[in-house]
Amino acid sequence: MARYSGPVCKLCRREGEKLFLKGSRCLSPKCSFERRSYPPGQHGRDAQFRRGRASNYDLQLREKQKVRRIYGVLERQFRRYFGQALRRPGLTGSNLLSILESRLDNVVFRMGLAESRSHARQLVIHGHFIVDGRRTNIASYLVDPGQVVAVRDESRNRPYFRELRQATEGRAPAPEWLEFDSNKLEGKVIRAPQRSDIDMTINEQLIVEYYSR
Repeated sequence: MARYSGPVCKLCRREGEKLFLKGSRCLSPKCSFERRSYPPGQHGRDAQFRRGRASNYDLQLREKQKVRRIYGVLERQFRRYFGQALRRPGLTGSNLLSILESRLDNVVFRMGLAESRSHARQLVIHGHFIVDGRRTNIASYLVDPGQVVAVRDESRNRPYFRELRQATEGRAPAPEWLEFDSNKLEGKVIRAPQRSDIDMTINEQLIVEYYSR
């Protein structure tokens, strides 16, 4: 299955909540979810009134789809992450979220170097970042504690990164598991992200139940 390339606002409407897939636009009046919070499709407006109590399977599926869409991960890759989380010690759901947070595109987003995860993925694919001094253009690369992610020297002089270095006011601070230097445009993963570091409304236990059927 190919990556979804349609209007991302439809994904928020399908899940019934804002997934903040467009960054700051989701906080502006231009957000279409504010105007049309019902599911997409010809009968979407009527479906929100006809829909009865959701089954357990539907709740599990929707939670899995929601997390997949937040992080921009395809099904096969998401299932592989779940397998890795299952083999790690500790809670499988928390391990899964820790793996997703450790992706390079998410680390770039968490450092405040991109408006959204999709924007961060585009910057990574275009080769603007190095990990421990080596150019890395794989968005799914898992960054380990102790590794340093930085903007390449060749990319620092581009208008986007020059303006980004100057616009430090009002930027949300990096999470506690990251150290970020706005002058150098580089950050270091000081520890693995934990469940308490993730402030999104995610019920990871439903995902565990979905794959444990």
